[in-house]
Amino acid sequence: MGQTTIQIEKAISLKEKPDVSTVKFGTVFTDYMFSSNYTPEHGWEEPAIVPYQNLEISPAANGIHYGQSVFEGLKAYKNGDDVLLFRPDENFKRLNTSLERLAMPKINEEVSLNALYELIKLERDWVPEGPGQSLYIRPFVFADEAFLGVRSARTYQYNIILSPVAGYYGGQLDPTAIYVEDDFVRAVRGGVGDIKCAGNYAASILAQQKAAEMGYEQVLWLDGVEQKYVEEVGSMNIFFVRDNELITPKLNGSILSGITRKSLIELAEYKGYTVKEERIHIDELQAGLKDGSVTEIFGSGTAAVISPVGRMRIHGEDYVVNGNQVGPVAEDLYTHYTGIQYGHLDDPFGWIVRI
Repeated sequence: MGQTTIQIEKAISLKEKPDVSTVKFGTVFTDYMFSSNYTPEHGWEEPAIVPYQNLEISPAANGIHYGQSVFEGLKAYKNGDDVLLFRPDENFKRLNTSLERLAMPKINEEVSLNALYELIKLERDWVPEGPGQSLYIRPFVFADEAFLGVRSARTYQYNIILSPVAGYYGGQLDPTAIYVEDDFVRAVRGGVGDIKCAGNYAASILAQQKAAEMGYEQVLWLDGVEQKYVEEVGSMNIFFVRDNELITPKLNGSILSGITRKSLIELAEYKGYTVKEERIHIDELQAGLKDGSVTEIFGSGTAAVISPVGRMRIHGEDYVVNGNQVGPVAEDLYTHYTGIQYGHLDDPFGWIVRI
């Protein structure tokens, strides 16, 4: 995908814009999508913005059978007449990390950013304006070679689709209940836990269903070797407030390097919080909930930014966190972070791209 000229194929007719407040996440898609194809002879070529459409693939497509499939997730926000993107370069950088790990061809990050900007310009009327609303952006790459041998595929498809989404909490933070998973594991060091590949999420669904049946909304994953150390919660990174310090599990090769995680650490340090990245034993966390030294727990990710935890089940015992209320640190960081995202507060970090 060395060339930077992006062809645009105009749609014959445009869809009616929905009332985003009634839209279920990931169910409505915009008029256009980005598309590019890879061959060994020409690399990534034919970058184009085309009307949103179904993909044509062979039943023998390698990505279906052997899981060469990776993705990213980011958002666009409305601010007056402008559309704002939050650190999109980080997403394409991480997409390349994922591609490299699965022996898939890397994309050109600069061309991808320009393609996204052009797509957003074309679809700017799809970026909703309501409180907490945004346009979700899903870049993804998968192997489409019709071949059932186990090896890296030779051909691939790369697409970016867009979907308007309502505010995760309907405008305010809402504590969730999480269940510490003792049987299943999400990932192990040396595996693919630190990238965004499709198989990671498929492997998490059964435990998520089990937690839901027990009345919990998310799963807290422990490490895949000893099942003693805290890693992630659901599809988010996790933070704790302990003795007035902000603590998060340090990256170890099986924890996803979340862009929200990274940005929250930078923002918290900027605001004067003491931030530590540590290996956190589940028994230490349990002890901290018992003696009151752990006062807040929250997840972090693109969808919710911050997801406060109000209740946690550890080894069969339930613990209420901060009276099942949103804690002051979570609220402070959430307000400041989303204020930057939506352009309501200054951005001293240079995170925002304005279109």
